[in-house]
Amino acid sequence: MRLCSCFGPSKAERREADRFEAEEARARAAEAAQKRQEQFEKSAAGRAARAQIAATKKSSEPSKGEPVLKWQMG
Repeated sequence: MRLCSCFGPSKAERREADRFEAEEARARAAEAAQKRQEQFEKSAAGRAARAQIAATKKSSEPSKGEPVLKWQMG
């Protein structure tokens, strides 16, 4: 039990300061992640990845006139 707060911040004050610091750290991390994502999208690897994803989506779509499952009677 604390008798005087003159020896440093109270537990509640420390908790609040920690919460504030964590919030700031999350904001900085989000900014850095956004920057990395933008740089990746501008890079050749990012363009190639985007093209590959588009090709995968296009090839995985079933043809309009063909049934998805085909039964073979034999």
